[in-house]
Amino acid sequence: MTKPIVAIVGRPNVGKSTLFNRLIGQPLAIVEDIPGTTRDRLYADTEWNGVPFTLVDTGGLEIGVAVPGRPHTEGKPPPLSVASPHYVEQIRTQAEVAIAEADAIIFMVDVIDGLVAGDEDVADVLRRSQKPLFLAANKADNQARREAAVEFYALGLGDPYPISALHGTGTGDLLDDVVASLPVQEAEKIEAIKIAIVGRPNVGKSSLLNKLLGQERAIVSEIPGTTRDAIDTYLEWEGVPIVLIDTAGIRRRGRIERGLEQYSVLRALRAIQRADVVLLLIEATEMVTAQDAHIAGYILEAAKSVVVLVNKWDLVEKDTYTMLEYTKRIRADLKFLDYVPVLFISALTGQRVNKVLPTALRVQKERLVRIPTSELNRIMMEVVARHSPPSKGGKRLKFYYATQAAVDPPTFIFFVNDTRLVHFSYERYIENRLRERYGFEGTPLRLSFRKRTSRF
Repeated sequence: MTKPIVAIVGRPNVGKSTLFNRLIGQPLAIVEDIPGTTRDRLYADTEWNGVPFTLVDTGGLEIGVAVPGRPHTEGKPPPLSVASPHYVEQIRTQAEVAIAEADAIIFMVDVIDGLVAGDEDVADVLRRSQKPLFLAANKADNQARREAAVEFYALGLGDPYPISALHGTGTGDLLDDVVASLPVQEAEKIEAIKIAIVGRPNVGKSSLLNKLLGQERAIVSEIPGTTRDAIDTYLEWEGVPIVLIDTAGIRRRGRIERGLEQYSVLRALRAIQRADVVLLLIEATEMVTAQDAHIAGYILEAAKSVVVLVNKWDLVEKDTYTMLEYTKRIRADLKFLDYVPVLFISALTGQRVNKVLPTALRVQKERLVRIPTSELNRIMMEVVARHSPPSKGGKRLKFYYATQAAVDPPTFIFFVNDTRLVHFSYERYIENRLRERYGFEGTPLRLSFRKRTSRF
């Protein structure tokens, strides 16, 4: 089931990240990291009044605008004035992306700054949208500032919500109306394996999709995707029904196409949520970038199976050891996805593209593997005998019982004497032993530890 997406849009320094942290209940945008991914987060699953949704802080998207007073990094544009034409265009693009991908939009303004040209430019874009739109006037920390919020009626976007993202005042009323506007979620109706193609712009997603359809097609038809103008593609491969979820935008229409290509993240979020297996494309000539790791981190969070595809392999000068060396580098850069298969392909020439769907289907089968309880407990006896559990303060971790609670993804529950004794390294050791025995190629495992006072 795909969660609705709520995007926070606005100028820099109006409090988007502060509101993001407030609404998800923890400071993810600043302090929470997944090992191996980028340093900050721009999305999180949350809920309000029992309605789950994915919140996106568009301030975390790479729009090429440097923070005033902060030196720009090599290869990126120099700092820009807030009033510069390039800045205005980037903010407009940000709003257009939110319109295209989000189910609802929170447009943030600053009551201290008042109404400025940047707000009006974003409003021009949002005013034409058909999406539920909520104007949040931030930093309304006292009565005088709350009264000052009336200035934003001039934007023609309806009633402003005076809020304080820092203190949380007014955010409850805002969320009440936001979740009331979200579409009712229904289960996917298509009984097919859903495979998403995700990656940075220009890594070859469109080329891969076209090559897959051209080589592997048995029956192809266009079916509406979610509520967007994106179109999923249905095909049968050796009798197996597949839905390819395209994030490359080759079927998208309208003048905002170029802007959408600059923001692959929102598009990837929705595709990953809907998918059973994700094809993560990276470019052989650039290897794993921060954006690649960012998308890979969301795949991990969503517990989706994944195949890493190294595209444009035809552009790399090779010798006998090149593929092995590249694989080691990818494993190191995506160390939290060390269990996934890596394929070196060329969507342009078709090199190894014929292996993409068979590998994805093989990985999908791994999601459905179930270990009998008796077998799992025998494995755990071997695990403990091979490497003693950790101890702390003279107390050693004991395992009483283990069972697999679910598949898709495989989920295991371990009953122990004290969950505080479960060290990350020993948890990883258990996972490695399960993979050693059963494979689970390309598929994440969920391990849960619960306290029991004795064997039962």
